[in-house]
Amino acid sequence: MSAPSPTYRPISDYALLGNTHTAALVGRDGSIDWCCLPHFDSGAVFRRLIDAERGGFLRLGPAGEHTSSRRYGEDGPVLETEFTMPGGRVRVTDFMHSARIAQSRLGIDDPHCHRLLRRVDGLAGRATLDLVFRPTFDFARIPADIRLTPDGARASTVAEILLLRVTPPTRLELNNGTVSARLEVHAGEQLWVVLSHGGAQAGNDSLVTADPEALLEETRRHWREWQALCTYEGPYAPQVRRSAMVLKLLSFAPTGALVAAPTSSLPEQIGGVRNWDYRYCWLRDAALVLHALMSIGYHEAAMDFFRWLEALGESESEGDLQIMYRLDGGRDLPEHELHHLAGYRGSAPVRTGNAAVGQKQLDVYGHVLDAALRCLEEMDEPIRPGLRAVLRRLADRAAAGWREPDHGLWEVRGPPQQFVSSKLMCWVALDRALRLEAAGKLQGDVRAWRRERDAVRAAILEQGYDAAAGAFTQVLGGSALDASALLMPLVGFLPATDERMVSTVRCIAEQLSAHGLVYRYRSEDGLAGGEATFAICSFWMVDNLALQGRLDEACTLFERIAAFGSDLGLLSEEIDPVGGQLLGNYPQGFTHLALIQSALTIDAMQRRPSGSAQS
Repeated sequence: MSAPSPTYRPISDYALLGNTHTAALVGRDGSIDWCCLPHFDSGAVFRRLIDAERGGFLRLGPAGEHTSSRRYGEDGPVLETEFTMPGGRVRVTDFMHSARIAQSRLGIDDPHCHRLLRRVDGLAGRATLDLVFRPTFDFARIPADIRLTPDGARASTVAEILLLRVTPPTRLELNNGTVSARLEVHAGEQLWVVLSHGGAQAGNDSLVTADPEALLEETRRHWREWQALCTYEGPYAPQVRRSAMVLKLLSFAPTGALVAAPTSSLPEQIGGVRNWDYRYCWLRDAALVLHALMSIGYHEAAMDFFRWLEALGESESEGDLQIMYRLDGGRDLPEHELHHLAGYRGSAPVRTGNAAVGQKQLDVYGHVLDAALRCLEEMDEPIRPGLRAVLRRLADRAAAGWREPDHGLWEVRGPPQQFVSSKLMCWVALDRALRLEAAGKLQGDVRAWRRERDAVRAAILEQGYDAAAGAFTQVLGGSALDASALLMPLVGFLPATDERMVSTVRCIAEQLSAHGLVYRYRSEDGLAGGEATFAICSFWMVDNLALQGRLDEACTLFERIAAFGSDLGLLSEEIDPVGGQLLGNYPQGFTHLALIQSALTIDAMQRRPSGSAQS
């Protein structure tokens, strides 16, 4: 039996599965079209998401016409999809086995086996399903040996093994690297499809011995324990909890690092070249994520990241920290274009690695120090000597280097510029360093920190605001707008009610927005093509409206942004404001942390007397 002719599904059609080591995306049709094993930044085994004709996948879904509905269970990322066909109805339960996650698992990794499990329950009549298994190791760059076994199939390379097990056993066919079967499931019947991954040294017995029902119950129990830690009960609580789950799924338990997104090369514009690999840990993104999680009760995630950062600082004591790293702390992220892959809906090139690793991005200092201040203050934790040294280095670098041009928050691939947002976050770095020093948690050259903090503030106010335009600008002395100006009230640089901020918000709404959603900027950035609106910028607008006391407008915009998400509440990096489709890597940590922060802002402002504005 041959696989049906594949097509590209909307990005929002995909659900996220994960186990805090790696992740998988499964479409509405029951096809797992993206998965890197054993870790987020490993080579892709299933990659039909970025090459519909030649990509690998694992499909377990209806053989013909059907309708479907799906949901995550109340106990975490266990996906339940009901397929209704003319002759019957089934439920497919998908999950990746998760070891205990409510406590730190730093340093713990089991390279011998990662499991993705799929259970089918017959609910009514007789349902006909197709099972199709076509692995393509390391983005189809490594040949595999695929053969049938008594209860499934085995695919292997010199380095790794994928073992597919079907229970009860069924007759499978192997044709041109594709394993397939047609399954009949009657009401009351149940079957399991279990995919296990291990290193080449793993034997078949170690990959198949676990009881799948026990793994399901264990996974549900561990996620229930983790979800019980959430303390948030304010407005939009379901969306906040879903976003927290996404952020946890983007964490890498063995080190405490967090990926920006689990995917690579999903385009910012269909057919465009802005296709990046986000399967790495940006210090900026991770700092923002951990603060969002910390704010709703997840303290351990924050401390795990700071322990990772401390270890990183100790290993790089002689030089500057990079802006991003591999999940194990590795520095090497060479960017390669995979020309043998078509790209999502023809959006080439497909990339692995990320050349932005070599950029200078001064804003990183402020994001990390801000997160450190907020998290360590809330937990009243002493700063360990190694982390103290890292934070002092970041503050010193901000003091010495804030006048330099850089590539900025948006990682432009043109020449370095004097970005206002970079200056702003250098001010944040120095301000937070001084506050940490005042609290007895940090030591350093306080006189220099204070002098440079005041100098960078003066530069922003004198050169970063264009009176003629009535707005803070993208670069010092420029006139072009940039949505990152919306960060100023969020980091305490100016109140949202300052007349300059009120005017800036108005200008961004009028000139950088479409259908209420906000673009990053519209100036030249060194790349061909365009992009859609950035979800995080739209959430920053929500924050500013709320802080100005415009709560009804803030809530309306929050709900509008969230409505663009998938039926499961997942959001990508960008949103096409006209067509409504999600674009860019998915799901995006930046977006989900911004959703949490906006809900917290709305909650805080609603608790103020008569929703009074920020002062």
